[in-house]
Amino acid sequence: MKKIFTSIVVAGLLATSSFGADLKTAKVSKTAVVKAEKKAQNTQLINEAINAIRYTQDALIYLNNSKIKKAKTSLKKAVGELAVVLNSPNAPYLLPVDVQINAYQFIGNVNKIKTSVKKVKTLLNHNEIPQAREILNSLKSEIDIKTVNLPLATYPAALNLAIKYINEGKIKEAKDVLNMAVSTLVEVDSIIPIPLVKAHALVVESAKIIKKDKKEALKYLDEARHQLIIAQALGYTSTSDTTYNILKNKITNLEKEISKGHKTTSLFSDLIQKLKEFKQKAVSVIHK
Repeated sequence: MKKIFTSIVVAGLLATSSFGADLKTAKVSKTAVVKAEKKAQNTQLINEAINAIRYTQDALIYLNNSKIKKAKTSLKKAVGELAVVLNSPNAPYLLPVDVQINAYQFIGNVNKIKTSVKKVKTLLNHNEIPQAREILNSLKSEIDIKTVNLPLATYPAALNLAIKYINEGKIKEAKDVLNMAVSTLVEVDSIIPIPLVKAHALVVESAKIIKKDKKEALKYLDEARHQLIIAQALGYTSTSDTTYNILKNKITNLEKEISKGHKTTSLFSDLIQKLKEFKQKAVSVIHK
């Protein structure tokens, strides 16, 4: 099993402030990223599934060393571990057994993004792919979560089949089944756009302080708009770019109502909900 770890891949990820943001605004953004990363780290690993894989690996070692009885015992233990999960209500299809987290933050503005994208296109036109790839790798601001999962629908059946083969003296077949079972672990990659995490947190904080400090609340909204612009420029979308325009227009409308001294509770609630929904939709999930 791989060791669980967290890797921060840009120096100063949690220390640098956004361009154009004041210290309070930067603090809100930084806190939001820290919370999102901690939430990712708290992915609940299924101990029974982890144990089942270990017992499976033990069984393979025993079979390779002709220790048939010990192999069979290990497989029965593996089946027993998964039986606990199978008998639990609402058992998930995929059981997380390992998680790796990498965080990247883009440091720059929209002009830098546009310039970089233009340079990438030029490089690709000249088939200078490695150089283009290097620039593209810098154009991301996200938390990447890689989760390895045991498929509950197929893994237990493979273990039982291996036990059947062992009982029949078909050791090679048993090893083939177990090797195949271990290779069927499913890798799920999730990508959480950091600018959208920040935008949502900034609007939430703006709503909290609007009655105490209108000027600071407006700064939070302005920075939230800036983060949406960054997210859009970096290509973090769900189905279309129209949502960005809708959200930015809602921020502008909210700012106008605040300036007029009108009540904004419902406007804040609507914007916060829309940002939350968009943030969830913009999360990319890739199965391997």
